[in-house]
Amino acid sequence: MAASRAAIALQPSLLSRLEKARARTDSLFNLLPPNSFYDRPVPERHRLIFYLGHLEAFDQNLLGGPLGTGPQDAALDKLFAFGIDPVGGGLPTDAPEDWPNIANVEKYKRDVRERLDAKLRDRSTVGASGPALADGKLLHVAIEHRLMHAETLAYLFHNLPLDRKTPQPWPSADPRPAPSQRQVVVPSGTATLGQRNNSGESFGWDNEFETQKVFVPSFSIDAFPVTNRQYLEFVRAGGYDDSRYWTAEDWAWKIQQRLEHPHFWVPRSDSPASGPDAQWEYRAMFGTIPLPESWPVYVSYAEASAFARWAGKKLPTEAQWHRAAYGTPEGGERIYPWGDAPPESHHGNFHHQRWDPTPVDAHAAGASAFGVLDLLGNGWEWTSTPFGPLNGFKPFPFYPGYSADFFDGKHFVMKGGSARTDACMLRRSFRNWFQPHYPYAYSTFRCVEE
Repeated sequence: MAASRAAIALQPSLLSRLEKARARTDSLFNLLPPNSFYDRPVPERHRLIFYLGHLEAFDQNLLGGPLGTGPQDAALDKLFAFGIDPVGGGLPTDAPEDWPNIANVEKYKRDVRERLDAKLRDRSTVGASGPALADGKLLHVAIEHRLMHAETLAYLFHNLPLDRKTPQPWPSADPRPAPSQRQVVVPSGTATLGQRNNSGESFGWDNEFETQKVFVPSFSIDAFPVTNRQYLEFVRAGGYDDSRYWTAEDWAWKIQQRLEHPHFWVPRSDSPASGPDAQWEYRAMFGTIPLPESWPVYVSYAEASAFARWAGKKLPTEAQWHRAAYGTPEGGERIYPWGDAPPESHHGNFHHQRWDPTPVDAHAAGASAFGVLDLLGNGWEWTSTPFGPLNGFKPFPFYPGYSADFFDGKHFVMKGGSARTDACMLRRSFRNWFQPHYPYAYSTFRCVEE
């Protein structure tokens, strides 16, 4: 009876959120002309047609069983079930003709939505379908999974040539100067990672539980993420040509990829392609502009680590980042860096506000109690902490591999969020992760000194 009452209370708001999340991803696919759906803008990832089917296949495979709908199309349910984690191994070799045509995938998408929605609107069905659905957890999973992919789609589309996207207004140049980097002293104190299970605080993925308190000795941290201007100094100093700043594995990857600069930078046509005399432009979502020096630099973990070594600093641990973001001089902890008020646009560049970054000093209202800025939005921030379980971790029984498959020492925790991160995932306990040789995501960093 309690589960049924919970379903009645939670279902309308969650169904509304699901509709909004669907509208978000549908609008992204509207940016693609039909001939672009079979492109693979990032070599390590699926062709874009996969993602058109994957979002509904995920919902079907997650919700269809508890709701009693049965398979929609067993072959497509399986084909679109899983993405690719690009760690080691070879690149995918499928051809466009290996995938269904767009019309068939669109029909599959419509059919899945219609069948699931008919069941989800029937409160008696939801209340009798088991606690994970009745209490809203499975719907939260479906919603946040879709919104995560909205961000993935954004950076995949970012890598498409302009003529493979529906034309949009050309981005404006941003000539604002980068602020002078400064270090903020964070006194020793406790950082609380994760959230309490069954606490009612909010939904969380399995890797967000349980809480783990970590004592953090005093340290200094950059007030801002590293800017394109700061990183330019590293590039001009020959940082990409000096193996001293790279681990052996990272250096081998850099050589193999012929990496000479951040992925989002492109050499100006009238300058050398690399070296201290190169002049740079920035590849924004819908065009190139002069390198915006005040924006955060987007780089892989390997590149961020090399910069930190060159600067004589380190990347922060997950606990240090938490302490700088949520701690207070009095010893307490805030819900968000700025306090307990919900995220709004003046706090940072997040929740799909923009396609591209803003200056790192553009959102003073988002500063933490210690005066550290630009912590939520504008770019996920690398930490030096390998992605792993918190104390008391239990995998979701309905999605056991979501986190556990990546507890392999080959992925690193990221915190914060980007311009394309939905506000629901700005909660303090949320943890993102990527492997170190992945330069395509909206990922930046800042440095610490201990």
